[in-house]
Amino acid sequence: MIQVLLGIATHAVALVLYPGLFGMVAIGALIELAWMRLSAGGWEWPELPQRRPSPVVATTALCAVVAAVQVAAPLNPLPGDERSVVLAAVALAFTAWALLALTVEFVAEPGLLLLIQFCWLLAALGPAVQTESMRPQALGSVLVPALLPAKVACAFLYLLCLPALLRLWPITAPSERRGKRRLDAGRILTWFPYCGLFTTLFITPSSDDLIGLVRFFGLVFLVAALVIAIGLLLQRRGALIARGLYARAVGPYAVLVLVIVVVTSILVR
Repeated sequence: MIQVLLGIATHAVALVLYPGLFGMVAIGALIELAWMRLSAGGWEWPELPQRRPSPVVATTALCAVVAAVQVAAPLNPLPGDERSVVLAAVALAFTAWALLALTVEFVAEPGLLLLIQFCWLLAALGPAVQTESMRPQALGSVLVPALLPAKVACAFLYLLCLPALLRLWPITAPSERRGKRRLDAGRILTWFPYCGLFTTLFITPSSDDLIGLVRFFGLVFLVAALVIAIGLLLQRRGALIARGLYARAVGPYAVLVLVIVVVTSILVR
């Protein structure tokens, strides 16, 4: 009975406090404020939500929490053998699918967004196919030279898809335009799961101490900075360039990544 209660308490801490809901909201809010400051070219305190969370936000929060506890964050209370990259990837994918299903009239380019979602899934699950391991912390620690080309290709595809999945690209539905900018609750909830999962999959794990904690979250903020830089570049280039990049370049590149992953898996075996 004591072991059961300790297990429940451990999972509750992971889901609610760290690296779950409280942790991902705190980190996501900081990154979102930085994005709003840089993308607007000035600073105006954003308008806060004044009503209860919508079904989209509630669904996103639930899925994002499940994904957040899977990352290899130092001092993560969730045992390593209970984490799964598949669970993290499916939970994050469901956030985009929920957005399409519940608010499709407010989503610009829904078909293109769905294509980008599948490309991101390939990038997230590619390392697992190569190493035949579903534990996220084991994937980042794999440094076999033969797997490096596929890992780099998946990492680049992952980063390329994030601006669209986080809705940083300059394609906005007319109904989303407001006089005063509001905090995007859905984006705040997914900044940490997306960036933390990238750090887990493609970078060697950090140690379970203060130095490892600083290293891990420093890398998370660095990944977020790269994504913000790509989003700002896309905004500067304009909506037509951004749409053309994702419509004509991301799909073929994803096919190339798939070929690299399959060939690498065959050669390694």
